[in-house]
Amino acid sequence: MTEKTPVAPGGATGSPEKRPSGKLSLRLRFRRDRVLLLMTLPAVVLVLVFNYLPILGNVVAFQDYDPYISDNGIVSMLNSPFVGMENFQRIFEDSAFWNALQNTLVLFSLQLMLFFPIPILLALLINSVVRPRVRAVAQAVLYLPHFFSWVLVIAVFQQIFGGAGILSQLLRQHDYNGINIMTDPNTFPLLITAQSVWKDAGWGIIVFLAALASVSPDLYEAAAMDGAGRWRRMWHVTLPALRPVIALLLVLRVGDALTVGFEQILLQRDAVGPGAAEVLDTFVWWNGVRNQDFGYAAAAGLIKGVISIGLVLAANKVAHLMGEQGVYKK
Repeated sequence: MTEKTPVAPGGATGSPEKRPSGKLSLRLRFRRDRVLLLMTLPAVVLVLVFNYLPILGNVVAFQDYDPYISDNGIVSMLNSPFVGMENFQRIFEDSAFWNALQNTLVLFSLQLMLFFPIPILLALLINSVVRPRVRAVAQAVLYLPHFFSWVLVIAVFQQIFGGAGILSQLLRQHDYNGINIMTDPNTFPLLITAQSVWKDAGWGIIVFLAALASVSPDLYEAAAMDGAGRWRRMWHVTLPALRPVIALLLVLRVGDALTVGFEQILLQRDAVGPGAAEVLDTFVWWNGVRNQDFGYAAAAGLIKGVISIGLVLAANKVAHLMGEQGVYKK
């Protein structure tokens, strides 16, 4: 019998045909991913229109911008006189700006120490609950305040901690002086942090529970067989699984350090005074919208953006040193 020559996958005889190792052309990749590209197109357009095009308006920070020159904002921008670094010089000499920066950093520090760990602890607590129904109810109760507006959240706190609130009335019934935490400048940072924890901790719980769901049960079983108790399993299995998510969210939180809640603080600014409640966002709004000093407010906002970028890069570098990916790879 004659020996048959092996046939290659491509149909030719002899040795199998080698496939090209190069990447697909741009046209082929577009044809392959055209459905996904069309799905993401509306989101890309929204980001370009509302996030990237407004960056061109930062030129106002170097102008004595007058929006009433023309009904067209672009024409007003082109016809407003340039003043160079004058707006930035005014900011650095303004004590109100430094007070707003100090209040912003104080609120960020409190929220980083108190608000950031709480969703992690609550996620670990919920994940330890055995009964699925109890776990679902607890998660729904904690997540519900996320849908409340800040007006409703502040109204709830006013009914509890205000001068005529439940806590103050209870103290008066027992012959103690009433308290009004809602108007106390000394406790205002703690009040803001408590409101943020109550409203948004449930959102963070979902993120960490999703990360916990990806942990293989075999790891817990192997740790239990090695004699590890509940706390040691949490320390050596659960927390290492959460570490990449914690690092990523921490970098994003540090990058958002100078944004500590515009609407929340603006609604309570008059109750405690600008000395305690003025932050960079309200400082920009007050000078730009209320005082019509648009160039000055734009300069303050530009400084805030530059500082935020620096914080993101620094936090991401720390994440790399810890062996995590962070926002982007090295």
